[in-house]
Amino acid sequence: MNTGKTILVVGSIAIDTLETPLGNRTNLLGGSASYFSISAGLVAPVKIVGVVGEDYPEENRQVFLSREINIENVRVSKGKTFRWGAKYSHDYSTRDTIFTELGVFESFSPEINNCDCYSPLVFLGNIQPDIQLCVADMMISPEYLVSDTMNLWIDLYPKRLENVIKKSDIFLINHEEAAQFSGVSDIASAAKLFLDMGPSVVVIKMGAEGSYLAQNNSAIFIPVYPIKKLLDPTGAGDSFAGGFMGYLSKTSSPNFSEAVIAGSAMASFCVEGFGVEALLSATPERLKHRIKIIETLVSKRTII
Repeated sequence: MNTGKTILVVGSIAIDTLETPLGNRTNLLGGSASYFSISAGLVAPVKIVGVVGEDYPEENRQVFLSREINIENVRVSKGKTFRWGAKYSHDYSTRDTIFTELGVFESFSPEINNCDCYSPLVFLGNIQPDIQLCVADMMISPEYLVSDTMNLWIDLYPKRLENVIKKSDIFLINHEEAAQFSGVSDIASAAKLFLDMGPSVVVIKMGAEGSYLAQNNSAIFIPVYPIKKLLDPTGAGDSFAGGFMGYLSKTSSPNFSEAVIAGSAMASFCVEGFGVEALLSATPERLKHRIKIIETLVSKRTII
C-alpha cells in the first residue's frame, strides 16, 4: 500500500485511438486524470475525480485498482465515455486530432466526497478552467494546489485560466502554451510573468529539451532522461505531473528541483509505450534509477 500525503486529481478519463509512425492502437485507456493517477499512484495514494459512461470497459477500471487508485469520486453517467483520436506526423513533431466525442464529459460537474475536500495535495488537470475553479473552491486549505492547462483553453477562456493560475501554488505548462498565453517566446520572461500572477513555483515543460523550473529568485534547467525509442508521447505531460506530485507526497520540505527530476523520470516511462502500458511497467526501483541518471545530468543553474 502506498503511503504519503493523499493526492486528489480532477481531469478527463477517456478512451483513445492513436496513429503513430510506429503503430496504431484503439480503445486505449486515456485522459489527463488517467495518466496522472497511474503515474503518481506508483509511489503515492491517489484519489481521482472524473466521469465515465456506461460503456466504460471493466478492464480499464481494474487498471486503476491495480495501482490502488481510489475511484470513489468517479461517477458513472448514462451515456458514452469521452473518446478522442489523434494522428502523429512521421517525426512526431505535430499531432492532428482525428475526432473528439465528449460524451458524458461534456456535462461533467465534479462531485467530491466531503472528506476528500481536505486532501493536502490537489492537481487540476488540463480541463476546462471553470471546472478547475469549481474544484479549487471546494478544497479546504490544501498544502499545494497544482494546475496544468492546454492550448484550447488558452484560446477559448484566457481570463478564466488567469483566475486558475492566480489560485495555484504551482503552475505547469509547456513551452508552446507558455508563449501562446504570455505573448513572449523567451522562457525566462514567460516564467516571470506567471510567477507575478501568484504561483510560487512555475514549471515550463519543453519536451525532449527538458524543463525550466522557476521560483521567486532562481531558476534551473532540468534535462530529460535519455530514452532509447519514442513510441507515443500522449500523456507525457500528465505523467510528468504525476511524478512531480508523487515526490511532493513524500516530503514536508520539498526541493522542487527534485520534484521536477521525479516528474521527468516518470514521463520517460510514458513515452516508451502506447497509452499507459509503459507506465504500468514502471517500478519504484526503476524510477529511482532514472532519477539518479537525470541527477547526474543536472549541472547548470540559471538565475532569473
